[in-house]
Amino acid sequence: MKIIIDMNLSPTWVSYLEKHGIEAKHWSQVGKANDPDSVILAWAKQHQCIVFTNDLDFGAILALSKGKTPSVFQLRTQDLLPQSIGKIVIENLERFQLELSQGALISLELDRAKVRILPII
Repeated sequence: MKIIIDMNLSPTWVSYLEKHGIEAKHWSQVGKANDPDSVILAWAKQHQCIVFTNDLDFGAILALSKGKTPSVFQLRTQDLLPQSIGKIVIENLERFQLELSQGALISLELDRAKVRILPII
């Protein structure tokens, strides 16, 4: 599993995810801070990465484009730091590994996860 972490999440997620065997890069390592979401999605598709974000715009872009990839893993919580919610993130990345490998939008709240298979129609 490879993940690109959006600018709206802390770069500390990189080491946290890597500690759990997940290849991860923060967008600041590969792109510009002000790159539009469409550029991040295109990069993720080209590099076969899952977009890890707190931004709801990615789901809207996927819906409008009817894209089948890349997958997006979206956090819907107030506390976005790995030391607070890292365990639940790892559990759900593992839980939905098949869906993410095939194309999905996963929205994660503290008490539930919503899965939408791509393309969103």
